[in-house]
Amino acid sequence: MHSFLHLFPTTTRSLPCTTISHALSTQQLKPVLTTITEASLNQHHLIQLNSRLASLTRSPRYQDALCLFDEIHCLHHNVKPDHYTLSTALKACANLPNLKFGTKLHAYAIKSGFKPYSHVSNTLLFLYSKTHHLASVERVFNEIEHPDVYSWTTMLSSCSKLGGISYACKMFDKMPKKEVAVWNVMVTACMENGYQGHGFDLFKQMHFLGLKHDKYSFASVLSTCYIENLGFGRQVQALVVKTGFLFRASVVNAAITMYFNCEDVENACRVFEEVECSVYDEITFNVMIDGLLNVGRVEQALLMFREMLEACLGPSELTFVSLISSCSCRRVGDQVYAQAVKLGFEQSTSVSNAAITMYSTCGDLNAARLVFERLEQKDIVSWNTLVSTYAQRSSSSSAFVIYMEMRRSGIEPDEFTFGSLLSCSEFIEMGEMIHALVFKNGLISRVQVSNALVSSYSKHGEMNQAYQLFLMSPKNLISWNTIISGFFLNGFPAQGLQQLAKLLISNLRPNSYTFSIAISICASISSLNNGKQLHAYILRHDFSSETSLGNALITMYAKCGTLNWSLRVFNEMITKDTISWNALISAFAQHGEGKEAVNCFKAMKGVGRVKPDQATFTALLSACSHAGLVDDATWILNAMVNEYGFDPGEDHLSCMVDLLGRAGYLDEAERVIDSKHIEPCSNIWWTLFSACAAHSNLRLSRIIAKFLLETEQNNPSVYVLLSNTYAAAGQWEEAARVRESMKNVGVMKQPGSSWISI
Repeated sequence: MHSFLHLFPTTTRSLPCTTISHALSTQQLKPVLTTITEASLNQHHLIQLNSRLASLTRSPRYQDALCLFDEIHCLHHNVKPDHYTLSTALKACANLPNLKFGTKLHAYAIKSGFKPYSHVSNTLLFLYSKTHHLASVERVFNEIEHPDVYSWTTMLSSCSKLGGISYACKMFDKMPKKEVAVWNVMVTACMENGYQGHGFDLFKQMHFLGLKHDKYSFASVLSTCYIENLGFGRQVQALVVKTGFLFRASVVNAAITMYFNCEDVENACRVFEEVECSVYDEITFNVMIDGLLNVGRVEQALLMFREMLEACLGPSELTFVSLISSCSCRRVGDQVYAQAVKLGFEQSTSVSNAAITMYSTCGDLNAARLVFERLEQKDIVSWNTLVSTYAQRSSSSSAFVIYMEMRRSGIEPDEFTFGSLLSCSEFIEMGEMIHALVFKNGLISRVQVSNALVSSYSKHGEMNQAYQLFLMSPKNLISWNTIISGFFLNGFPAQGLQQLAKLLISNLRPNSYTFSIAISICASISSLNNGKQLHAYILRHDFSSETSLGNALITMYAKCGTLNWSLRVFNEMITKDTISWNALISAFAQHGEGKEAVNCFKAMKGVGRVKPDQATFTALLSACSHAGLVDDATWILNAMVNEYGFDPGEDHLSCMVDLLGRAGYLDEAERVIDSKHIEPCSNIWWTLFSACAAHSNLRLSRIIAKFLLETEQNNPSVYVLLSNTYAAAGQWEEAARVRESMKNVGVMKQPGSSWISI
């Protein structure tokens, strides 16, 4: 009792002892001191509990913090939570996040009279922001009598992230005195919600009002500038240099981001190089690496990664995910992943998922599986990546084994899992089994899954089931494209065009892929009228700049017999790629215009920007073959090998042999085959065999027949063609002998048949 007398030092020491004895007897003084002692102990205990609660929240051990609050509230009858206890518990609740517990704390705050405390109201704003409850954010903010800067910034930031940007703008306009922090939040909110123009206007207003921009203002504006705002972005960068903020890492990072957003790689690199190394942080290197990877400069990004390591700045999880995902070279991927393992990222789920994908892309399934097996905490992405890996290699059995392992581990499949399984289903029964699993798991209403099922049924020729499922399922544009292409690929072009007509009157707008399918349908059935209608629709709806559609139209008009329209489409195309030139060359070839095809190739060479591929030379040699242009074909074949470095394939040599055979240059054709060591089973031998029969070349016919009979002994065509060759040369006895040997080995010629009935 003596130790608590210091609580009233002035009163007790200023009165003489006799006064105390007269004023209060010992019996009167005892209960007063007891009450003071208990209150002090309770307050001291609450301070300790609040300190422990704050420590758990910082740890962060949010669930333990909430358990402690519950213990304080329910078990410590003499200790009641105060406003500090409540705000700390609300912060833990927000970080979990746990809306149900948070609403109970909100009710307790109102009941206990703690809501007027600013830190309690602000933490409630934080709670509802983290739990994505916009209406509660607005309600709590409206109930704050005197909101401070934190209240305003939390409210504005929350509304912008939760779709309440209009409310945020309205409240910002009503704000009597706006701090720089509030301006910054509002500028960022506008930028992130697609109101760049309004965000730029707010930034300018800050400048005109004399408010000093800080690093947050500059970073917010610069990082959201794209090519259409590049001029304004450069003005902001000049202001950054003038005010000395270019030596802040966040501002440098934003400036680099701006230039990468505007596809100005050189200026992005220049900003990086002009800043002192001491300014760089991990984010600076991450921005540079990610930007370089996005424009395909993988080697430069790897050099930047090495520079990052040399600067002793630890790469983040994001750094390794970006780098590993971009590695198409196994050796480089190994090195980057080894560095990730060395720095302790082996058990990072996102890094491991990227490594699994990288090894799968490089064709090393064993390495991909090893990374997967070593990962302790596998998520749905890990499993889906491995399932997709086996699915892409058409290994349906392995994909299903992984799927079963996934289910045994307690991971529930999603639409991506079933999409991968359906893509590799080899039999219709397998697709039907997956359909049942989809239904059982309640994913049949997911449009991605229904699209995969429609595609699977189409792939197996079950168009009735595919169409019925299509009718019952939710639809997006991919759904329509899938059913249209399904009808086309299964030999129902008219039904495909019918579905296109239904799509055109729906609320969905077709894309270039839709039209490429439709144009291919028109080409396959030579439907010039429908093709022209599609062409008109493409022009009317601004699809004419799509190179792929121009290419499809060239082919369609050629197959419909209107070569002049193919040429017209080609000439009107803004951008022409290799496929465009190939389509026009093939169009000339189909119409027997071999010389025009050769001239087209010469024009293609003159352009220089577009390089021919192997398909170009196939079309050219085919055109020369049909037109009998031996000299041009020889020149083209030489250019293919010597100028462009292509090794002739079977298609090229078949065209060349066919051309030489038609022209009667059989010995030259034989030399072409011998020089390339063509296997006897090749169709090229058959091409030359037919030419020998046409020109009655008995010597070469006997040689080819001998080769072919070694692999196709039971093929009657060899005997028939050789017999006809002897007959054409007037050697009837040899022809009869070939027929006899054909009979001896038991080979029968399939008799001809006719639909004509008499």
